[in-house]
Amino acid sequence: MKAKKISGRIQKIALLIAMAIFLIPVTSCAQRVNFLISTVTPAAQGSVKVKKDSNKNYRIKIHIVDLAEPTRLSPPKSIYVVWMVSDENAPKNIGQIKTSTALFSSKLKADFESVSVAKPTKIFITAENDASIQYMYSEIILTTNNF
Repeated sequence: MKAKKISGRIQKIALLIAMAIFLIPVTSCAQRVNFLISTVTPAAQGSVKVKKDSNKNYRIKIHIVDLAEPTRLSPPKSIYVVWMVSDENAPKNIGQIKTSTALFSSKLKADFESVSVAKPTKIFITAENDASIQYMYSEIILTTNNF
């Protein structure tokens, strides 16, 4: 009789743990959007993750693999710039993304993190010669659909 009570409790605990594991991703409220396939750098693949933090800011995380060095583009550029469009519909330079190779691989990767008070509706990347520009001058390398 005692063994049945213990196994019943274990089953209930296991059920609660399983429910918590399934509910945590649903309640985290992070939105992930993939970049569209690029005609400029077709091998590049990546995603943008946007999550509202406890201060009501939006944390933006970008991860890209196989993004060519900007000096290999035609015409060659110096850096990649990340732009954000919010409800105001004005693209804003939110920083520079740098490419690097993985530790035990020749695969190029790029990571970027930023925080914004405005909710992004679209993220895109251009190749530029100056990281501090306020208006984009170059062709869009990677872009997302609207969130």
